[in-house]
Amino acid sequence: MVTSIPVVESSLTTPRVRLVSFDQPWEWLAAGWKDLWRAPVASIPYGLLFVVMGYVLVYLVESSFQYALALTTGFLLAGPFLAMGLYDISRRLEAGQPATLGRALTAWRRNVLPIALFGILIGILMIIWARLSTLLFALIIAGQSTTLDTSTAQLFFSGSGLTFLIVFTLVGAVIAAAVFTISVVSIPMMLDRKVDFITAVLTSITAVKANPAPMALWAGLIVIFTGIGLVTFYLGLAVTLPLIGHASWHAYKDLVEDNDLEQQPL
Repeated sequence: MVTSIPVVESSLTTPRVRLVSFDQPWEWLAAGWKDLWRAPVASIPYGLLFVVMGYVLVYLVESSFQYALALTTGFLLAGPFLAMGLYDISRRLEAGQPATLGRALTAWRRNVLPIALFGILIGILMIIWARLSTLLFALIIAGQSTTLDTSTAQLFFSGSGLTFLIVFTLVGAVIAAAVFTISVVSIPMMLDRKVDFITAVLTSITAVKANPAPMALWAGLIVIFTGIGLVTFYLGLAVTLPLIGHASWHAYKDLVEDNDLEQQPL
């Protein structure tokens, strides 16, 4: 018997969140892998957009290492929102509907206002993270060169560089954990149902609180696969991000019951 809990005890309109087993994230990955190869013509080009985006961002800020580092790691913050089209591909595959790149790129139209509000929130967090990482860099490695060509040696072979990496990682982990908590369920939920921004975020928070161990594993897997994509000079993102995106749809379907809130017409 599947155990579930309400998001808000006193509300009749919020969904119920299921309790899942610790190893459930591996099943989400397996389901995501199947979706990736059921619709490769839509999924792989969608992933390639992340590759192009990565190269453009690095090109724009290549003379400022701290911004390049912040924007690169920012994939972990913006990824859940940018992967919305991948959720839609999995949703369509599940419903037996045609899944195309064009439909994936316009998936936001299914629930415009709540999705737009979440996009604004992610944009604000990205700006805060970029400014904060620049401030940390200036305080810890003040007065040193910040070009991409010279900063790698400074970071890994100097005391101030290692200090910066430790602080940068710890602060980034806190922000990434907060974004993960509010987005892991909310974005696919807003895409799937007629649900408002607040309800979706509360549902996501409840899902994480109710399943701390499996959600910690899931967050770790997301970091690992995103990291693989980044260390392969962004090329790996063409596969790893679609895999994570499709798997995230299955995570949402497992974590949130689908009989409490009205779903949007297909």
